[in-house]
Amino acid sequence: MTTRQTIQSPDAPAAIGPYSQAIRVGSIVYLSGQIGLDPRTGQLVEGLEAQAHQVFKNLRAVAVAAGGTLDDIVKVSLLMLDLGGFTKVNEIMASYFKTPYPARMTYQVAGLPRGALVEVEGTLVLPAGADGDPQTGWRETFDQTKGQ
Repeated sequence: MTTRQTIQSPDAPAAIGPYSQAIRVGSIVYLSGQIGLDPRTGQLVEGLEAQAHQVFKNLRAVAVAAGGTLDDIVKVSLLMLDLGGFTKVNEIMASYFKTPYPARMTYQVAGLPRGALVEVEGTLVLPAGADGDPQTGWRETFDQTKGQ
């Protein structure tokens, strides 16, 4: 049976609804959408560029808490209030990832939580050997061998 594990980082904003920052199932981590909330203040940063940078910083924090990096992300969905800023968000995204870039879908939407201008969610595949506890990095070998 595959178990679901909640991933949480203090370096990313707490969930603002009934969801987790991320869920790990095996080596796959599903990252919830991040908007440009500053995790220290809980406030939305101002402007498209600042929000886009904050979104990728927040995603990076959750990826690290899961035991990975942004470069382990294989798919993202980008939601924007106005595709007029698409080129700028592309430039910013490129500064956070190395090639090969993740697969991506981009959508223009009517609205985002808290009046955000951009939101990004992703799917991450952890590298081989990342089978320890993603929150601490410690392996659970002792617990797995109890009673043997």
